[in-house]
Amino acid sequence: MRFPVRPRGVWAYVRSAPGTYVWLLVLFFTTVAVHHMSAEFQEEFLRQRSTNINELSDRPVRVLISSAMWIDGWWTPYVVLYSVFHASVERWLGTVRWLVVCVASHVLATLISQGAVWRAIRDGSAPASAADTMDFGVSYALAGVVAVLAYRIARPWRYGYVAGVLGVCVVPLVFSRTFTDLGHFTAALVGFCCWPLTRGRGGEVWNPEETVGALRR
Repeated sequence: MRFPVRPRGVWAYVRSAPGTYVWLLVLFFTTVAVHHMSAEFQEEFLRQRSTNINELSDRPVRVLISSAMWIDGWWTPYVVLYSVFHASVERWLGTVRWLVVCVASHVLATLISQGAVWRAIRDGSAPASAADTMDFGVSYALAGVVAVLAYRIARPWRYGYVAGVLGVCVVPLVFSRTFTDLGHFTAALVGFCCWPLTRGRGGEVWNPEETVGALRR
């Protein structure tokens, strides 16, 4: 099946969500940079930009920002995820409100999940080396944005969407119970709690085909 996506539609869609695509462009360049690093240098480089306990203690603001500019793996899947979720929410709420959701989800999920690591170290259930673990990426902000998008889905489909989001976050939290699982669950809850930001912005009309439709115009 072919989707006749038009360049004019693509450019109009990108311009309507500037924050999303500037962020995506940054991720492209940082991903290329990471893939040109040696394995040894890459590990230390990313560790210094991770929101682990040691870095948060020394440079909290710097690592909270820088950790959201690097990803583990290749850039391509994020083009789809950002276009479907981030761009849809930015177009709906506006860049400022979208950014509030992203920042709140990323920061609160990071602090709570690393707080759990700190407590585990203090209780002796985790080694002291856990304070220097890798913790970077964009998944917390994405989880928050995916969650807040629920308020733009018509009932009763909204309830199935919410159940799906919670299922994706809760199942790993129950079975694997890593700090990142806690972070994703927290970020989703933050996204759901961002309901006040959606007031006055319209709703109950979004579906994934909207993105394709916009690109075809």
